[in-house]
Amino acid sequence: MSSSKPYYVKFEASKDLANAVYEAVRIAKQSGKIRKGTNETTKAIERGLCKLVVIAEDVEPPEVVAHLPILCEERNVPYIFVPSKQQLGASIGIDVGSAAATIIDSGEGQHIVDQVVSSIATLKEKK
Repeated sequence: MSSSKPYYVKFEASKDLANAVYEAVRIAKQSGKIRKGTNETTKAIERGLCKLVVIAEDVEPPEVVAHLPILCEERNVPYIFVPSKQQLGASIGIDVGSAAATIIDSGEGQHIVDQVVSSIATLKEKK
């Protein structure tokens, strides 16, 4: 497998940052509110409900999620890429991978979401 990222990945999160995102999703699932899957995530972005959009990098075909970063940019919604849809699915508490998810209410994980969002801003400034 080559190390090149799919074309829709606009910036790369560090392993620590990706782990923080998985954790934030897990906490939001337990104490807040999330939406999972590309369709639910797309609707949540369009309705202005998202605190943070999480997009997996290993989605096949990439067209499934390629519109999400564009939509997030248009709506000023913070978004981040994580390496594994399987791990994202596990964070959500499902046995299958999830191409995308969004945190609607971060619940007890608000401090993690805040840190992630400020890290995303820093990453985007660097590029």
